[in-house]
Amino acid sequence: MPGQDVVIDNSTPEFKAYLSLPPSGHGPGLVVLQEIFGVNAVMRGICDQFAHAGFVTFCPDLFWRIQPGIQITDKSDAELQQAFKLYGDYDVDAGMGDIAQAIEVLRERPECDGRVGAIGYCLGGYLAFLTACRTSADASVGYYGVGIENSLHEANDLDRPLMLHIAERDQFVPPDAQARIHAAFDDHDTIVLYDYAGMEHAFARTEGLHFDKASAALANTRTVEFLRKHLA
Repeated sequence: MPGQDVVIDNSTPEFKAYLSLPPSGHGPGLVVLQEIFGVNAVMRGICDQFAHAGFVTFCPDLFWRIQPGIQITDKSDAELQQAFKLYGDYDVDAGMGDIAQAIEVLRERPECDGRVGAIGYCLGGYLAFLTACRTSADASVGYYGVGIENSLHEANDLDRPLMLHIAERDQFVPPDAQARIHAAFDDHDTIVLYDYAGMEHAFARTEGLHFDKASAALANTRTVEFLRKHLA
């Protein structure tokens, strides 16, 4: 079933999301949180992938206040510079309000069974961590989130399931940062950490520079099992 762009908030500019439905037309909701390249073909493909696995997926345009409709790649220096500029200009706290709104909008859609999770990559991986801590999401998953080590206190009262995938050779999450994350969360009751030996940042980005098919498949299998368990 092909995905479509839908409006979350018809303010000016409009706040939109990409919606993709499972073959059955309904299921638990999953808010997909973008990388720094916008709601591009990669993010739309991830939505379609998880929709095929049975989730009603919803990828909000988190850069809508800066420049709505961004769809760039990691394939050129100019696009990378643009992506990092967007990342630097992004207001995380305002973005968390957008994510909370997206969760509630998805929860109320007729295709959604009621429970809603979140999954994010890179910037979105960090936002997935904050989503677990700050919103009503029923379960969250973060892939190689950047900056989590600086916000460990956010999880002090976390009582909802969270899974984090950590790339051992992530140039944006160095060994010291990874050690701090493990020290804080290894014994946490609701947080599960997985390390991927030898993997670099964005190892699950299809066709990305560091894509690793085996590690991506393992992480995605763990993610689907986790989400099915907690969103059923």
